[in-house]
Amino acid sequence: MSNDFSPAGTPHRDRSPKRKRFSPTPTDPSAKLQYAYDEDQDVPSDADEAFHTPASALSPNGTTVTPKRRKTSPTRPRSLNYRPHFTLHGHKRGISCVKISPRGHLIASASADSTIKLWDARTGALQHTLEGHLAGINTITWSPDSRVLASGSDDKLIRFWEVESGKCLETVLVGHHNYVYSLAFAPKGNMLVSGSYDEAVFLWDIRTARLMRSLPAHSDPVSGVDFVRDGTLIASCSSDGLIRIWDTGTGQCLKTLVHEDNAAVTSVKFSPNGRYVLAATLDSNVRLWNYVDGRVVKTYQGHKNVKYSINACFGTYSSMAAMLEEAGSPDGEDEGEDGERDSRAKKQWAFAAIGSEDGSIVLWDVSSKEMLQRIPGNGTPVLAVDVGMEDQTIVSGGLDCCVRVWKRGLGDASETTNGDGAIEENGTAHVNGQTDAQENGGDVVVPIANGNEESTTEAVDGDGAGDEMEKAMAMVLE
Repeated sequence: MSNDFSPAGTPHRDRSPKRKRFSPTPTDPSAKLQYAYDEDQDVPSDADEAFHTPASALSPNGTTVTPKRRKTSPTRPRSLNYRPHFTLHGHKRGISCVKISPRGHLIASASADSTIKLWDARTGALQHTLEGHLAGINTITWSPDSRVLASGSDDKLIRFWEVESGKCLETVLVGHHNYVYSLAFAPKGNMLVSGSYDEAVFLWDIRTARLMRSLPAHSDPVSGVDFVRDGTLIASCSSDGLIRIWDTGTGQCLKTLVHEDNAAVTSVKFSPNGRYVLAATLDSNVRLWNYVDGRVVKTYQGHKNVKYSINACFGTYSSMAAMLEEAGSPDGEDEGEDGERDSRAKKQWAFAAIGSEDGSIVLWDVSSKEMLQRIPGNGTPVLAVDVGMEDQTIVSGGLDCCVRVWKRGLGDASETTNGDGAIEENGTAHVNGQTDAQENGGDVVVPIANGNEESTTEAVDGDGAGDEMEKAMAMVLE
């Protein structure tokens, strides 16, 4: 693949005084925020199915008419059954970020060992080890076409990697004055947003590799950034306890969200339908915000997060009947009575996922807040979680230096691979004939809330939104 990037110079910006940030208020913030909304989200309510249709009724001429039987909606599962699928070994220090490619064919993992590893999502085989950063890597993000990976590091640089060859592209984005914590590609792939320990949010033009805007966003390190689905808005969060919504075109702050507890915010993620933001905080809470109204609509609890920066993300799930149907008819050949495909069992619901400092992964139904599953771990903190859009595979990473792949489903096989891609059994990893020992990792990650100048490796953002998840979010949140 040719290098479409051109070298970038070193942009300069005036550093704002500590804890003094410019936050302009538009005349009508809600007017601009409405741009992120879907116009075609008029989904019938599930409450329509709660009313019983009478067995018969009288027509105007007095005859008895038996109405057509109403299609019933599938019952939402009360629990999920994610099981270990692969354990991928190769990193030498804690894992800060894991991301599944938009195409779903690769898994990328970033580590405090200054490397990124690309794994085959189907087999677990190691494809490439990307080396070039001079310090621990905090964040990675995929381009929408899955051809380029961007990474941010404690060396203050943003690098780009050609996925097919594993080579580092010549373009390096230079400008942040401190560790780069979080990155996100715009949906069209034409822009990149970055957040840093220098308290600023930078918006970059990918075509020219130049800085478009510098937003004096927060009074503490920026821990998370994300684009809304149409690219018109940017969300940022910080250990100052604030979440801010920015207009991409003007750089104007349209909304500032702050909870009364003012806990440090470690990650922020727009919902796939663009109507909400999901934020994780260092008080063991995950909150779903309606950012136009500036209110919390859901709060999810049950995990432990008081020390490390841990990211939250969205996923979708369907009924077991739909999974069995898909397994039995992978090409989708099932048809209903009228000759059309019967999609009644294929309804999907949305869930929120986050890692925990006790080593588990917790999944909640977005609408009911019901805990769907607590995936057990080995006791070491899980810092990074991502959910694939195609088959809803979950990938996680943390201080145990392992990438774990989880699948909900029908099989009960558990396999482990090492850095060479070899399959091993019984869920125990062996490297060079020895049991892989856990690394303490105490010096790998430090709490973001400390506000000190020590090196840190964090999981702060997430990528990916699919049509199926958009439909699920619309159904449960309308």
